Amino acid sequence: MKRIFWLLLLISTVGSAQKKKKAQIKADNLVIASLQGHIGFLADDKLEGRRTGSAGEKLAYEYITKQFEAAGLIAKGENGTFIQDFDVYEGKQVNPATMLSINGNKLTVDKDYFPFAFCPNARSSASAAIALPESESIWFWDLKETLEENKNNPHFDLEDAIIKKVNAVATKGAAALLIYNNGSIKDELKFDPKSKTEKTKIPVLYISKETKTKYLSDEISFADIKLEVSISDKKRTGHNVIGYIDNGAANTIILGAHYDHLGYGEDHNSLYAGTTPMIHNGADDNASGTAALIELGKQLKRSKLKTNNFLFIAFSGEELGLYGSKYFTEHPTVDLAKANYMINMDMVGRLNDSTHGITIGGYGTSPFWGTALTATDKYLKINFDSSGTGPSDHTSFYRKDMPVLFFFTGSHTDYHKPSDDADKINYAGELMLIKYMYSIIEKTEGKGKLGFTKTREAQQVGKRSFSVSMGIMPDYTFNGAGVRADGISEGKAAQKAGLKTGDIILQIGEYKVPDVQGYMQVLGKFKKGDATKVTVKRGTEEIVFDVTF
Repeated sequence: MKRIFWLLLLISTVGSAQKKKKAQIKADNLVIASLQGHIGFLADDKLEGRRTGSAGEKLAYEYITKQFEAAGLIAKGENGTFIQDFDVYEGKQVNPATMLSINGNKLTVDKDYFPFAFCPNARSSASAAIALPESESIWFWDLKETLEENKNNPHFDLEDAIIKKVNAVATKGAAALLIYNNGSIKDELKFDPKSKTEKTKIPVLYISKETKTKYLSDEISFADIKLEVSISDKKRTGHNVIGYIDNGAANTIILGAHYDHLGYGEDHNSLYAGTTPMIHNGADDNASGTAALIELGKQLKRSKLKTNNFLFIAFSGEELGLYGSKYFTEHPTVDLAKANYMINMDMVGRLNDSTHGITIGGYGTSPFWGTALTATDKYLKINFDSSGTGPSDHTSFYRKDMPVLFFFTGSHTDYHKPSDDADKINYAGELMLIKYMYSIIEKTEGKGKLGFTKTREAQQVGKRSFSVSMGIMPDYTFNGAGVRADGISEGKAAQKAGLKTGDIILQIGEYKVPDVQGYMQVLGKFKKGDATKVTVKRGTEEIVFDVTF
């Protein structure tokens, strides 16, 4: 009888194990099918690359919202919805109210004339003659002589010359300035929507040579001139999608992934070398992370993990410079003081089947990670990066003194190209990562709020590399003139010189720094060991620091 009992028990045990294995395989297959569905939708051509603020982005955030709702998550955006709006500054635009007429002839903007982007919004009308400037009237300036005088001057800056001229004639009583070029040297002037130059004292407009010849050929005759300048900021709206699991806990774990991508490459962040605009579907970057976020939301809603609340954020604007995550951390919809840690998933869909290698960033942001995570896993080979910063959304949370982890399966030749499509995703590999991330969350169950540790800064200098670094983390969302430091690296040139987070770099050496792109170009002019002066704006004060690279 004992033998029969043990034989039956063995059969029962084996049968139970087989049932569990089949159930697990079925569950895994359901997750893989869901991942295929999410990525297939988000990376479909009809979403046109999910560019922030586009119709494709709208289709994406509506889809993510429905998935969060189906998972049973609570809306944690704004006004009782899952959505949190934020503005993306695109530069300046000339509004329809802008006009210029000469002797009753209304001219066409961008054809006959244009206002400079640093023009103040104003109106002016006068009877004016080119050769007879009068106080409180409209004055004129021909660029011909200035261009000829400086044609061999490599340091000549035409925009600076124009601004000096405008402010000079304003001091003498001019109400506005019309600029033209009667010379043979081309000036290449146009309305610059990205200009961050400080506004001039009076309106300044450029009129074409044809306009000048047609309406102002007699320079001593008076002409009736009316003008109005209306320039405004051009913005588009991005949308974060935010869902919540309320376990009534003291702390909240934040999980995030960006869902925006490059559209047709309109924002000039594509690595595509072709000339025909093409849709960048961004299956790995970052439909893969968004899909993982949705699936973790489903699993954690069903789980018995109750000692933390869970916040799920699908960010937009990441490709433009972490707009969505930075906006959220500055306008949180939960109390960030009660945030435990943040897990970020960006490009988690290309696990290599032979190496199974992944990188986990943020390893040094909490002592807990060193005790809970090891480089050896049953399925994954893990490379740890200690830094809490990097080119993705976890950086915004690290800046708020929060432990972070950043999951990444590695770059590839399809990165930021139209070829990043859904058929190249390793769905079984992504399932492994989801299980691993879930296991980390399990390890923090009941551990309370994790301790935070500052780490080194991971430098971001775009696609180019330089021999020198200031040691700042640029704030890509800053809209003013210069580059605002969102963080300062310890032991680097900026910190040694005395720069602080929030300082706005206006000039390095003899070179003005108009924006982040200009900052990158200026860095390329220096080499290691060079010493120079850096002008920064701190509050309302301008300060000059001595910097050695």
